[in-house]
Amino acid sequence: MSYQNAPEGDGPLIVVGGSGGEVGSATSVARETPRPPAGPRIVAKDGALAARTPFLSRRWVRITGGLVLPAIILVVWQVASTSGAFTSAQLPSPAMVWNAAIDLAQRGLLGLYIAISTQRVLIGFACGAALGLVLGAVVGLSRLADILFSSTLAAVRAVPSLAWVPLLILWFKIGEDSKIILIAIGAFFPVYTTVAASLKHVDRHLVEAGRAFGLNGVRLFTTIQLPAVLPSVISGLRLALAQAWLFLVAAELIASSMGLGFLLSDSQNNGRTDRLFLAIILLALLGKATDSLVGLFERWANRRWA
Repeated sequence: MSYQNAPEGDGPLIVVGGSGGEVGSATSVARETPRPPAGPRIVAKDGALAARTPFLSRRWVRITGGLVLPAIILVVWQVASTSGAFTSAQLPSPAMVWNAAIDLAQRGLLGLYIAISTQRVLIGFACGAALGLVLGAVVGLSRLADILFSSTLAAVRAVPSLAWVPLLILWFKIGEDSKIILIAIGAFFPVYTTVAASLKHVDRHLVEAGRAFGLNGVRLFTTIQLPAVLPSVISGLRLALAQAWLFLVAAELIASSMGLGFLLSDSQNNGRTDRLFLAIILLALLGKATDSLVGLFERWANRRWA
């Protein structure tokens, strides 16, 4: 087995392959490894070769296809609400929900509720996800930390979200602190679990090869281990964001005077089914919007580390 450094100016580049598990430079491997056949291509009018984009990968197809199911749901909803099978108290029409949104917006409450709930989710998600990344990395990389923390955190993870509410209210009263801490708890465990589990299964040959090139500590983590677990980290962040919205509703349903969770509770108490549907739709749209932000981060992270 032999090790070669990459050309000067580039970071250490590790390529495992060849017979006997030889580790060599990218240049030597590139000479010996045949290039994969190119995908289907067509000849443009000017004679240049142009790549053919698969039909289902075109942006307008993906956008249009993503709107098909919501459109079907909206049509079915309209038909069901006007057919007489349900009363307006059971199933309000889309127009009634829209009018409820306009009414709240004119009162200055709709934008306020959305802003407050979004702020709580983003702050709690950032705190919980950051702590989950750090502790997940420690547990995934250290056998001693795994022994000390894994079993206890697994037990705490099984505690339902509503069980934390009375304790947080007792400690932090009915304020922002209790809500943000509850959201952070919800965001912590998906990130911690995925990061710790994925780091334990990183290929040890890659880690040993990185150490042979002089990589240790943070440089080893960012160069070898982080790119290997990046897909799992992104999945954990998506799950954590969904959990943050779930825990937000749990907090605002019980101890809040503003926000979308409060709108749900208040609408139920007052029999305003139109506002109830509005709050559910807004939670769905905000959840999708924040998930799209994680998708943008995923693209940047893939270019940076993958």
